[in-house]
Amino acid sequence: MVLSSWREGWRRVLAAPAIVAGVFALTFLLALPLAATLRGMLQAHLGRSLMAVEAAEGVNYDWWQEFLAQASGLGTTFAPAILGFAATLDNIGSVLDGQREIVPIAAALALYLAGWIFIAGGVLDRYARQRRTRTYGFFAASGVYFFRFLRLAIAAGLFYWWMFDIVHPWLFDGWFEDLTRNVTVERTAFAIRASLYAAFGALLLFGNLVFDYAKIRAVVEDRRSMIGALSAALRFIAHHPGRAFVLYTLNGAMFLGLLAVWAIVAPGAGGAGASIWIGFVVAQLYLLARLLLKLHFLASQTALFQASLAHAEYTATPQPVWPDSPAAELIRNRV
Repeated sequence: MVLSSWREGWRRVLAAPAIVAGVFALTFLLALPLAATLRGMLQAHLGRSLMAVEAAEGVNYDWWQEFLAQASGLGTTFAPAILGFAATLDNIGSVLDGQREIVPIAAALALYLAGWIFIAGGVLDRYARQRRTRTYGFFAASGVYFFRFLRLAIAAGLFYWWMFDIVHPWLFDGWFEDLTRNVTVERTAFAIRASLYAAFGALLLFGNLVFDYAKIRAVVEDRRSMIGALSAALRFIAHHPGRAFVLYTLNGAMFLGLLAVWAIVAPGAGGAGASIWIGFVVAQLYLLARLLLKLHFLASQTALFQASLAHAEYTATPQPVWPDSPAAELIRNRV
């Protein structure tokens, strides 16, 4: 059932290319103002100097340090860690270390999350019905579930606040210090910290799994209570732990595979002209692949839930076709 749900998830994602395009556009458009602002900062600092030519042709470390020394706000994010695969590692490290983003980045993330909360209902409704819902149907479902998912987002926010403000300091500021107080071998200290990162990450992933199934149960079963949806999600995972965790692990392995490919093909610094645009296209293709995997997580989990609880026919009502369509019924009534 897990493999069939995994394959069914890809079928549902690829059957709705408009959703993929819309999600990509949402991501790109929200990042565009930040990129334009940073471009203005760099342009103002470089001007028409020789440094501008050197920066375009390759990495000028001295100028980079000079820029960072006077930068503020969004400019402080223009660090070497933004290059290629280093940016991905930096993002993962920031999450695991519980680092807070600066105001412009945090504001963009808040808008992005608000956009996801709005469209999530339409996305899940489309994947659950397994047929076209048209634009009005998509946005109607998005509007219906927006305030329900907003309440669910508050619960998710409380969970992540507890994880990063309570659990994270307890693990890494308290327990790690106690465990390594008398450790003299660096490898041992590293292994202990890696184990704590693995435990912390596992808790985050489990929370993400619960909230995913809460959304799915809310849409498929038209639940209005998000507390009830969370409780139902926990029951589903408890009753089908093998299926839920194996599917999540399979999807997670695909994500790790994508990261491995990105580590190989990620563009570095330097170059001008066509090489810059090639690097930009490669980065956008990676972003598109990331979004496809995110949508596949939702689609495959929806397929697994419907197959496990025999809800597929409950939500995925077939398209009315002749002679059972409304038009045929109207003709019969007139005869």
